[in-house]
Amino acid sequence: MRRRQLFVLGGSLFGLGVGVAVRKAFAPPKLSPSTPKPVATPSPEPATIESLRSPVGPDGMLAPRRGDVRIVVVSDLNSQYGSTTYEPQVDRAVELLPDWEPDLVICSGDMVAGQDPFLTESEIRAMWDAFDRHLRKPIRNAGFPFGFTLGNHDASGVLANGAYLYDTERELAREYWQNPDRDTGLNFVDRSGFPFYYSFTQNDIFYLVWDASTSKIPAEQLAWAEKSLSEDVAKQAKLRIAIGHLPLYAIAIGRDELGEIVANAEDVRSLLERHRVRTYISGHHHAYFPGRRGELELLHAGALGSGPRMLLDGALSPTHTLTVVDINFAEEITRYTTYDMKTLEAIDPETLPRIIVGPNGWVLRRDVTWESLTPEEQNKQYVPIE
Repeated sequence: MRRRQLFVLGGSLFGLGVGVAVRKAFAPPKLSPSTPKPVATPSPEPATIESLRSPVGPDGMLAPRRGDVRIVVVSDLNSQYGSTTYEPQVDRAVELLPDWEPDLVICSGDMVAGQDPFLTESEIRAMWDAFDRHLRKPIRNAGFPFGFTLGNHDASGVLANGAYLYDTERELAREYWQNPDRDTGLNFVDRSGFPFYYSFTQNDIFYLVWDASTSKIPAEQLAWAEKSLSEDVAKQAKLRIAIGHLPLYAIAIGRDELGEIVANAEDVRSLLERHRVRTYISGHHHAYFPGRRGELELLHAGALGSGPRMLLDGALSPTHTLTVVDINFAEEITRYTTYDMKTLEAIDPETLPRIIVGPNGWVLRRDVTWESLTPEEQNKQYVPIE
């Protein structure tokens, strides 16, 4: 079957739990946007605060202690082109969602298996109907708000002679998400560009979603993002999070090309840092990595569906992942607990690379500071993997 672009994202997984070596909490480094290297030291969550929180999770799995807000992040759910079925771990994740008791579910793209010029309108509709049956309807019935960004397989923004190459897919994605029967449960701030770009608030957090289904985020959307993040509703929120399908930096084998990451990543990062965005959540690379560059945390969510990939540096086998994010406002701490959804075991973040270097720069694992790297790590160069 053809699989041109099933990609890997990163999802951070810093888990907590009794007797499990996956417990770390980190605050983002406080740097000016122009500072190239993070310098702040990660700070663990105070034990006295942690002890007051209850572990919440499915029976038999590591149960993280619940924060003030809990988000479940999934990504890249689809299978082969045109597929109307989902792999078993996708359905299993949906079944387990209520046990994590999330305040919000986020998908960082590729919910269906489009981006194929030979798919008919009826086949595209059938894919969205299947997504509704397998995922959206169960999540909606459980009462969990659902935030998402459109991926390249949902509604690719690739242009040809000034027109969308996959215009039918984009129009049918718009039709699906604007159907009143498919209410997302979100508190929209600006939905003028929905479902391609929009903003919303949930539980004192401001979320900004843009169309990163290709490497080039449209200039008008970057201007819209600047304006949106400058408004009082964003500035007064306790936290700001941005969501887009393509990541800013490459982390996965086979996706370390400039067309597979956001163009002008440093400028985009500067925009987000300038407005004190805590985290950029992305997918597309089909690999999990809890990263950081400068002041910005980078949650690369792994693929829950088919086609997981290996990280550019590291020996871990490809895994299907789901990440639980717990946010504690008073301590300014964001915790990740990420699961291998085949084994249902939590991933130990220390098994992940301390630094990944791609074609447009490096990304640190978010608990690592530049000063803690060895000279060899600091001088690591990007080497394409054949």
